[in-house]
Amino acid sequence: MSEQYTVKLPDVEFWKSLVPCQIGCPIHTDAGRYVQLIAEQKYKEAYLTARSPNPFASVCGRVCAAPCEDWCRRGKIDAPVSIRALKRYVTEKYGVESIEPDTQDVLFEGASDPGNKWLWHLPVQNESRKNIVKNKKVAVVGSGPAGLSCAHDLALMGYQVTVFEATNVAGGMLRHGIPEYRLSRSLIDKEIDKIKSLGVEIKCNTPLTESFGIAELKKQGYEAVFLSVGTQKGRDLNIEGSNLDGVVKAIDYLININNGYRVNLGKKVLVIGGGFVAFDAARTALRGGPEEQGNIHEAVDAARTARRAGAEEVHIASLESFEEMPVLRTAQGYEEFEEAKREGVVFHPQRGPRRFVGENGRLKAVEFIGVKRTYDENGRFNPVYDEQFTERFEADSVILAIGQQADLSFIKPSDGIELTPARFVKVNPETLTTTAPGVFAGGDVAFGPRNIIDAIANGKKAALSIDEFLRQQKPRTYYNLFIEKIPTRRYTRPENFEQYPREAPPTIDIGRRTGISEVEVGYGEEQAIRQAERCLSCHIQTIYDAEKCILCNRCVDVCPEYCLKLVPLAQLDIDESTKARLLEQYNVDPFQPATAMLKDDETCIRCGLCAVRCPTDAMTMEVFYYEQREAV
Repeated sequence: MSEQYTVKLPDVEFWKSLVPCQIGCPIHTDAGRYVQLIAEQKYKEAYLTARSPNPFASVCGRVCAAPCEDWCRRGKIDAPVSIRALKRYVTEKYGVESIEPDTQDVLFEGASDPGNKWLWHLPVQNESRKNIVKNKKVAVVGSGPAGLSCAHDLALMGYQVTVFEATNVAGGMLRHGIPEYRLSRSLIDKEIDKIKSLGVEIKCNTPLTESFGIAELKKQGYEAVFLSVGTQKGRDLNIEGSNLDGVVKAIDYLININNGYRVNLGKKVLVIGGGFVAFDAARTALRGGPEEQGNIHEAVDAARTARRAGAEEVHIASLESFEEMPVLRTAQGYEEFEEAKREGVVFHPQRGPRRFVGENGRLKAVEFIGVKRTYDENGRFNPVYDEQFTERFEADSVILAIGQQADLSFIKPSDGIELTPARFVKVNPETLTTTAPGVFAGGDVAFGPRNIIDAIANGKKAALSIDEFLRQQKPRTYYNLFIEKIPTRRYTRPENFEQYPREAPPTIDIGRRTGISEVEVGYGEEQAIRQAERCLSCHIQTIYDAEKCILCNRCVDVCPEYCLKLVPLAQLDIDESTKARLLEQYNVDPFQPATAMLKDDETCIRCGLCAVRCPTDAMTMEVFYYEQREAV
């Protein structure tokens, strides 16, 4: 019996799916496009592509968890393109931190007309729309990345936006939770200043309370409210000794350190957790300066922070094995893990704390049991412990990086806002509407601790939903498609680009990593171009024209990845109606044998050799990219 091939006939959704990094980004940044523009040394265009959908592009260039890299097709060959670090490269040239602010002016010249080229993700303005929105007031509660992203987009749409912040400074967990050695405070200030320049008012030291809550905001004329208060309370570990002096929550520790308070941890520090926050807390202690699983960033931050605060020894104990540890599931996380090891952080996987041992009210040691596995066969958090393994670990302090929760004491029954069993605000995930009309929620307060880019995406989604609510009109989503044939003689790729290795951004020497010194330096131009050239250019497709093909098989023979194949039509696993449409399209006699060209887009590296080799121009290289727009 002849082999049957399962195939998919391409349509617009198929072509979109071939740019996985854009799909993987929660705000659909066209990462591959700005990477390709860097390779072409078109830096301003690269910056504008990165910044258009992202009000925190400069921040994300430094601390984004980069889900786009998890989706990057290059990662299936060796290692993903270093998209996050390349974003930093172009923001340093043209972002808020640059000395060339003209690009920012280009970006915002259409603030009154968000339909302009570089603000394509916002609803197109018209006079009728401007008149509707110009006097409408929106309250945003919380000035973290979700809240400020919502305020940014609403301001560009023409709304009057006020942000209410509980602390004395804006930024949320960008400022209070991320150590300065990863993200400078001056950069956060500049990002926020740009948002304020759009007319956004930020009121600090103005928390929502039982006496000043959602009802009071509505009385002040705010027609919509977006709750983005974050999760700034650490979770407790309910075991014996958890109330001892020396047992601290990672989020409390990081907030204190990041606000200039010194925390004495002693000489030997143990961080319990397996994510980025634990790493950061541990690394800071040696310097001088979701749900029960916890935020995947928490353990990393805690460990690396503790490493900088004067501790002589810093250890991380996690339930997960190295194979299960969230940090190590991505290329960027592995690089973070290696940096922590270089700084002297010691790891102890597959250990579960049984109790904390104290002496005179102060922590002295932690007793552990073994962990056989952390997740069940369905990927759910469900640890299985090994009672045969026990261990006593002496420590001066323990930092608990096991997750965070929200403080929602300001919500009253009369507000009509329903909470989930895990004490988050219940929302419709598609619209971020709560059970109270006109009240929306997003970010960590709705979904638990997640990545910065997820919070930004929530803020942007909330802005669109609030706009729809206030105008009582649903915007229409459509796509601008751009398709261009590349002349074969112009299509080239760097020699041996498929062999270029991924290179982590440069970092400062271990001996200079003191206090708030930023560890990562960022790419120089030559390194950035070389790393950008690793991109497989998923926007560029091989397009096959069956009318011109003479079945010479030259394209199949020359393909270095063996991703092309000519097979009899009878071997395609397709339904009869599709087969009939194909025969009609190409005017083929159904009783005569026909041949089909198959292509495996997963393995194609867009080298263009098939187009060069084709004698009839039946195989061509064409650029395809799209922009999502909203219109009323």
